Amino acid sequence: MRFASLGSGSDGNGLVVEAGSTRVLMDCGFGLADSIARLARLKLEVSDLAGIVVTHEHGDHIGGVGRLARKHRLPVWLTAGTLAMAQDLDGVAVQVIDSHAAFAVDDLEIQPYPVPHDAREPVQFVFGDGQRRLGVLTDVGCSTPHIEATLSGVDALVLECNHDAAMLDMGPYPAGLKRRVGGRFGHLENAQSAALLHALRHDKLQCVMAAHVSRTNNTDALARRALAEVLNCADEEVRVACQTAGFDWICI
Repeated sequence: MRFASLGSGSDGNGLVVEAGSTRVLMDCGFGLADSIARLARLKLEVSDLAGIVVTHEHGDHIGGVGRLARKHRLPVWLTAGTLAMAQDLDGVAVQVIDSHAAFAVDDLEIQPYPVPHDAREPVQFVFGDGQRRLGVLTDVGCSTPHIEATLSGVDALVLECNHDAAMLDMGPYPAGLKRRVGGRFGHLENAQSAALLHALRHDKLQCVMAAHVSRTNNTDALARRALAEVLNCADEEVRVACQTAGFDWICI
């Protein structure tokens, strides 16, 4: 099982997960040509994908889904709430999922789970191949016991480290946006991400990737340091998914 990022941040998100001969794209916030180019960087074509799973309706996650899915006849899985708020999905083969019920896409088992975020029915996902599990958690304002139970014991984790609290407070965002980003339905701050990671069972954890790192209100170094302190490892051992290049394939 392996995974790679097309890019992570407020300008667009996409994550490819592969098990056996099955590859699924989680979210697509990029234009059509850009999505194809980013897939090509991973030596993939759109035809290599079995479909797209969507976390929520914000444009940096769903903005490119309709065009990519329509042109290449890809099925799309998303919650009823996300579908109700989504645009540009006419002509797309949509499959509505239950935010608590696992489903299979060929060789991949996918477990959605609900998260607190300012969207209609947002979810995140755990991907598995029967032996290993990849947990993904971004676009979430705070942790919950259900999130921690779901992510405990994963083999790899992509975890939001959106902002540093002091940088957000002193930064250029308007007051209302600061409240939204830092609120319970916004995005995780470095210390919150570290506390969540500390609450998880780490016995199988091979890799932690910091994601959705703000270019205005955070730095890669601060995100790495926060998670490395929990893992008792060197800062450099924590990887960061960047906006422009994402990250290359990681095998677990």
